[in-house]
Amino acid sequence: MDIAVVKQNGQSTGRKVNLADEVFGIEPNDHAIYLDVKSIQANQRQGTAKSKQRNEISGSTKKLKKQKGTGGARAGNIKNPQFKGGGRIFGPVPRDYSFKLNKKVKDLARKSALAYKAKDNSISVLEDFNFEAPKTKQYTAMLKSLSLADKKTLVVLPANNQNVVLSGRNVQNTKIITASQINTFDVMNADQLVLVESSIETINNLLK
Repeated sequence: MDIAVVKQNGQSTGRKVNLADEVFGIEPNDHAIYLDVKSIQANQRQGTAKSKQRNEISGSTKKLKKQKGTGGARAGNIKNPQFKGGGRIFGPVPRDYSFKLNKKVKDLARKSALAYKAKDNSISVLEDFNFEAPKTKQYTAMLKSLSLADKKTLVVLPANNQNVVLSGRNVQNTKIITASQINTFDVMNADQLVLVESSIETINNLLK
């Protein structure tokens, strides 16, 4: 699959790059995408929710009323979960929500996400560029030239570029990552995938 390479100002360079069919041209697997996205979101959960159980509540252990003869249900102490201020039954406790996903499934999910973007013509290839200094104005001007100012974009750099990252980190609806950080959730969450030309080789080597 060939895609034209464009400059920062949106004009064509006259060159095309080939996106490997083994990565961008496979038949997408929806279940693999589901599992990988679920894994990514589960791994981000803090798991620090906690409520007090009956044995952790401060209060008297005195029996509230006699066992029989009141006409009501029997009751123990004030820490009973049925009473206001009592402990909670089966409440949340700190836990780890993460789970392991096989590497082959993870790779299949990433390739499937990239294949969906390729099918939808939602991939742009931008020639290698650099900012001399962090300039948010320059970054937004680039998105505007590419007609992506009103779209949710994921920009994939070949390597970490601090000036570019600082330029775009406060821009709404855009995210900047390196090719080695590419993941299913970010790809599927973006309307448009912007691949910097040199990052394609890294993605191919990572997922082929």
